[in-house]
Amino acid sequence: MIRYTLRRLVLLFVTLWLLTLFLFALNYFFPGDALTNMTGVRASDTLMYQRLLSERGFDASLFSQYIAFLGHFISGDWGQSLSTQRDVFQELLPLLGATLELSILAMIIAMLIGAPLGLYAAGQQRGSMDRVVMGVSLSAYSIPVFWLAQLFILFFAVKLGWTPISGQVNPLFNIEVQSGAILLDILVSDSPYKGAALADAIQHLWLPVIVLAIMPATMLMRITRNSMLEVLQQNFIRAARARGLTETRILLRHALPNAMQPVVRQLGLMFSILMSNIIVTEVIFNWPGVGSWLVKSIYERDYPVMQGGLFTIAALILLVNVAVELFHAWRYPQVRKELYAER
Repeated sequence: MIRYTLRRLVLLFVTLWLLTLFLFALNYFFPGDALTNMTGVRASDTLMYQRLLSERGFDASLFSQYIAFLGHFISGDWGQSLSTQRDVFQELLPLLGATLELSILAMIIAMLIGAPLGLYAAGQQRGSMDRVVMGVSLSAYSIPVFWLAQLFILFFAVKLGWTPISGQVNPLFNIEVQSGAILLDILVSDSPYKGAALADAIQHLWLPVIVLAIMPATMLMRITRNSMLEVLQQNFIRAARARGLTETRILLRHALPNAMQPVVRQLGLMFSILMSNIIVTEVIFNWPGVGSWLVKSIYERDYPVMQGGLFTIAALILLVNVAVELFHAWRYPQVRKELYAER
């Protein structure tokens, strides 16, 4: 397990290093001055610009410029926004908290819905409910998230009035932004109206969470169903039935743990798809996260913010995928044994 972990961590660091090379190269591909694109400091600010020319190695080779860029990037100096003149890294932190809140809740909902329905469909193989569950999952998977989000807003927010259209919480509650995750910020605030603020935040939260959870939930249904059906056809299941074990014991103790192996392996892919959808969802619901921040920076050609947003989303996807792989290898030792051809 130690060798497998080290191998994955080395691969993670190499990938992140290659990502920094790509971000550094973007500063020269973007229109305008490379130093301005990198730091957000314009040439009109003469004193600061001249100081950064030396600090960032622009009076030396391209290799020196990359080393200086990498050193500042690792230390959290990601430049300043061309639009707001605020520090990019400090501006990012609360936005990351809002994105993580949305993505974690959506993944939890997807697992709570998708896995049980997939197991139920497997138990009703070729039955009417199996066809209904798989038909609904295929239909929901085929609907684009931007269309689904607007459809839900039209029905639940405009027609029924069950939820606000956009935002995190009513501004009248005056909740101070600390982590960016609105539920956590309300809990740690000193507001005398915490209960009402939490209820209002949940009203704002549940619709984008459901929109995000639908696609990974449908993937989870199909993967869980197919995996369970494959496991139920194995010889050890037939042997367990021949020994007289009850069907419930067979399902819970023998079939389910083995059926979850391909499901766990696909969680990283589901999270990657969710992060691509979260960008669109945050824009539609006006959610103050990294995705909407990144899209806004593209419209405004705010290159330091674009680099910070791209790196954050890519790094988050990589970290989650590596964590899933490590958990998968720890939970199912045959994975790493197959990798190293061990017995």
